[in-house]
Amino acid sequence: MTGNTSHLDIVGSSYLAKVRRRLLTEATRAIYRRRLVVELAQPLISFTFDDFPRSAFTTAGSILKRHGVFGTYYASLNLMGKDSPVGRIFYRDDLKDLTSQGHELGCHTFEHCHSWNTPADQYERAILKNQWMLNDVLPNAFFRTFSYPYSAPQLSIKKMAGTHFLCCRGGGLRPGKYLHRHDGGGQTFNCGVVDLNYLCAFFLEKSRDAPGEVKRLIDENSRAGGWLIFATHDVRTDPSPYGCTPAFFEQVVQWSLDSGARVLPVVQALSVLQRSQENN
Repeated sequence: MTGNTSHLDIVGSSYLAKVRRRLLTEATRAIYRRRLVVELAQPLISFTFDDFPRSAFTTAGSILKRHGVFGTYYASLNLMGKDSPVGRIFYRDDLKDLTSQGHELGCHTFEHCHSWNTPADQYERAILKNQWMLNDVLPNAFFRTFSYPYSAPQLSIKKMAGTHFLCCRGGGLRPGKYLHRHDGGGQTFNCGVVDLNYLCAFFLEKSRDAPGEVKRLIDENSRAGGWLIFATHDVRTDPSPYGCTPAFFEQVVQWSLDSGARVLPVVQALSVLQRSQENN
């Protein structure tokens, strides 16, 4: 510590920065909302994977297929074929195989951009480039759903992303962080009036050592007639801090089906919700 800077100055500056970030985050939740009512006779559950590592397709995808259901895979095409903290990322042919099997592709920006720290114009270019690169692999494919990488989006990014996709899902939380709230982002299900620009997600790795938490949430979603969107990254026997084991994942899939929920990819689930509103 040098000059005229005191310990209290540093603490005060840090506190003000946290308050400012919290206020901005609350503003993001409250503004530029696309409202949809989620109130279903039969609840919905979706399984989603961010980045996505090959194990999410080869292992988790096989588990889903074995149970007769399918998932949504949020891809950053600049990561394709690369090694990462969550393992080897998908290969080019995985995109073709995944969609041909009935799974769904979603956008995660091309460069896996931070959703809070990236300028909105740069972020939008990364969204558009991801679509262009997808068409190089799958000429007739389009991203219709989006997942915010790394964090909650800043307000300008939320506003912009909502113009490109049918719905946008909340991003990841750092390992050890756990939230249980119904106002966007994580760790809960979607019910009542929800925001299609910032849907809630529940990251499985946060509760992989406490499976009872997941079972209770599935049961709560069932009672509420909600839409529970599970998210994770790798699914392997020795998972990263951002993933889970195949046994844990399969147990969650089985609990989901046993709850009576319809297990559908994100865009298909959204279509069910929109039809239910039209019929009411």
